[in-house]
Amino acid sequence: MIELLQTYLGCGVCMMSTSWREKQHPAFISYVSSFLVANSYRLNFLPIAPDFIFNNGGVSVAFIFETCWNCENGTFVLSRVEKLKKQFKHLYVVVAVPTREQNDSFNQSYLGYNFELGRPTFIPVRDPEMGFEKIVNISHVRGACKQRDAISMMKSERERAIQCFDALLHVVTAIPEIDYHDANALAQAFGSIEAIAKATSGSILESTDLSLDKAERIFRFFRDPQYHLTPRMN
Repeated sequence: MIELLQTYLGCGVCMMSTSWREKQHPAFISYVSSFLVANSYRLNFLPIAPDFIFNNGGVSVAFIFETCWNCENGTFVLSRVEKLKKQFKHLYVVVAVPTREQNDSFNQSYLGYNFELGRPTFIPVRDPEMGFEKIVNISHVRGACKQRDAISMMKSERERAIQCFDALLHVVTAIPEIDYHDANALAQAFGSIEAIAKATSGSILESTDLSLDKAERIFRFFRDPQYHLTPRMN
């Protein structure tokens, strides 16, 4: 499972907002591109509403990324967050606050806006590079969680299938002279106890290699209570 997750993670797509890109220094865009390549992400530039959307492991995660908090622009940023959180299930807000003044301004703006805790999650960082690394890490984690859920679901379905098959073998081999080979043939042909119980002796003959005698035994077993409740002598 771990190997599968490691293979699956690292094969994602990053969509960057064209308007966000235009506001950044070319050197930082170069850093972002290099970091994505190093982590096996494909980068696309699109006119999207968030600053970034990552798709990794089958789950999409949106980000608002303020590379330098503007003390005079807090209300605009937070109103944008309020709007986008209604559109995206997974939304994170990463804010670079390199100075104490910026950090205090951000905290005051955040507390004054009455956001519900964790909806969305705000992540203050020291600098833009740290912020983008956190963005990629969050995308990795979200992808890993999604993949683990998928693997767990497949495992559970497989366990249920095995349990159903075991129950089928137990019931069918209780029929006199029906062995495991016959039960396997019936399982492959009909798939469930319910379907076998509804099958006619003719359909059993057509779908399996069972003999006429065995097909009639199975047919009577599910339709004639006296047949399988009557004691027998070997």
